[in-house]
Amino acid sequence: MMIDQKTRKLLFETVANRVIASADELTDLDRAIGDGDHGTNMRRGFEAVLAAVDELSAKSLGESLKGVGTTLVMKVGGASGPLYGTLFLSLGKSLCDEVSREQAAEAFAAAIEAVKARGKSDAGHKTMLDVFLPVLAELREGGEALPARLRATARRAAENTIPMRAIRGRASFLGERSIGHMDPGARSSALIVDAVADVMEGYA
Repeated sequence: MMIDQKTRKLLFETVANRVIASADELTDLDRAIGDGDHGTNMRRGFEAVLAAVDELSAKSLGESLKGVGTTLVMKVGGASGPLYGTLFLSLGKSLCDEVSREQAAEAFAAAIEAVKARGKSDAGHKTMLDVFLPVLAELREGGEALPARLRATARRAAENTIPMRAIRGRASFLGERSIGHMDPGARSSALIVDAVADVMEGYA
């Protein structure tokens, strides 16, 4: 797939608009087990991405992804800014304008490892990684109806954080009381996967 300027702009706009539209939902989730600011922070970060989308998308895919990552680090508060920033910065180091599924999977795998290192977290800790790792496995598998499968995997993975006990982040301070609530970072990650899958489907 060739990720040209038009596609880069559509990708960033779709992701940003999806997150912004769900900011209140993310805030409600975060009120249950966190500081209650995840939605507000994510909205601020992706509104900044939208404001700069023409400038960002004019660059190569790698440089534009790095630009998104830098914007999120600067504009999103809390732990989410550095973590999502790390994700996009790492993707930007690996991807060129022409991207195969295999290259996307390897770049995503490297980005996940960077997020793990930054957050000192792993699968089962009730974080965004509990969405990203199953999505990576699905992406590596490839095959028919991949965008729809990525969406379903991300949604299911976010729901699977509900019975988990938080090990990392603010929610970990609640101990057993973190059980029974979806992780807001897992939900925002699922929203991003959902948006990317929509763009993939349109260009399939």
